[in-house]
Amino acid sequence: MARNSKPIIVIGLGRFGASVGRSLMRMGHEVLGIDLSPVLVQESASLFTHVVEADATDHATLKRLGAGDCGSAVVGIGTDMEASLLATMALSDLKVPNIWAKATSERHGRILESVGAHHVVYPEARMGERVAHMVGGKMVDYIEFDDEFAIAYTRAPASCAGMTLDASAVRTRHGVTIVGIKRPRQDFTYARPETVIENGDLVVVAGRIDLVEKFAAVD
Repeated sequence: MARNSKPIIVIGLGRFGASVGRSLMRMGHEVLGIDLSPVLVQESASLFTHVVEADATDHATLKRLGAGDCGSAVVGIGTDMEASLLATMALSDLKVPNIWAKATSERHGRILESVGAHHVVYPEARMGERVAHMVGGKMVDYIEFDDEFAIAYTRAPASCAGMTLDASAVRTRHGVTIVGIKRPRQDFTYARPETVIENGDLVVVAGRIDLVEKFAAVD
């Protein structure tokens, strides 16, 4: 178990909740999984520290299971909005200090925040954006953040080939920062002013969303 960490409760053991729970376990956290489905509970029984078949929308049930002693909670219920909101509200009433909740729409997310969620995630929407950027351009991977900031893994423009990062003036010309470079059959390297960009290089670039998109479209 991670040092000095309280248990984390995951409510809803579908694809999203189970994936979050497994990742938390790999990171060394103690994880309590809760779901009403006996099938999902059985599937997750060997994956988490504890798994319980219970109604997580019930305040008394969560209290009995020790949810109030958890350091964080993840509400992974997506299709049943009422259950998602009730579980989030119950966790908030129990003073869980860090509540993450999955939302299927902006409206759902706003209501989750109003009933006590500290963080709202939109996994389907985020994945849709990510895939669109990869399908529609040269990007290999793409992550967008809430503050209009993005990181992309994309092919270096041919116009920069043979030049050092300093000489290419990527930051001045495009307003983005190349963080690192991955060359075929070589290890990832952090970018330095003297780093030379070659044809076929993949670069990790960071900056404002619109500028990252424009840079990725440069030939």
